[in-house]
Amino acid sequence: QVQLVESGGGLVQAGGSLRLSCAVSGRTFTSYIMGWFRQPPGKEREFVALITGSGRTTNYADSVKGRFTISRDNAKSTVFLQMNSLEPEDTAVYYCAAGYGGTSVPKHYNYWGQGTQVTVSS
Repeated sequence: QVQLVESGGGLVQAGGSLRLSCAVSGRTFTSYIMGWFRQPPGKEREFVALITGSGRTTNYADSVKGRFTISRDNAKSTVFLQMNSLEPEDTAVYYCAAGYGGTSVPKHYNYWGQGTQVTVSS
């Protein structure tokens, strides 16, 4: 059973920073492409960023490019999302996901965390 547990969400002022973490159980962490998604209030879940198993390749949504950085520590089976220059539009529940597809499509990910709330005040 693979479990993903996010942490690090909270309330921050516009322009501030947060770092999200996602700890993954199981013995095959490096085989997973890890993604971060978010679901703003009243909207559908959307892609934020992904990182391959080796950590060498990343991909970002245009809306966060240059502000957010995804990384992973394979020794600790953890993936991170460093979020800088936060904007009120970044307010959402943030989810990490693990899968093999390497795409920005939620249905291509097999395992999901429970989500962590990020609220950015103006």
